[in-house]
Amino acid sequence: MGGLIIFLIVLLIITIGGTLLVGLQESKTLKKHKEEDTAESQLERSLNYESSSLKSNLPILGIIYLVTFLAATAGIIIYFFF
Repeated sequence: MGGLIIFLIVLLIITIGGTLLVGLQESKTLKKHKEEDTAESQLERSLNYESSSLKSNLPILGIIYLVTFLAATAGIIIYFFF
């Protein structure tokens, strides 16, 4: 029982770390864009962001939360049935 709790705490820490990593990537990108701020670059960035953000950030976050959900579900099942 104690091992399961430790496992879930470690998983939570990894999940939070992954989420923060994605946030830091976005912050770096935003900082870079503020430095080169022209109307044309803003338009180009906006168009690129709409397609690239969905292709890069959502899959990473989806994997993070899917793994967390599956591990938490397994933990609950182990807790109640074993």
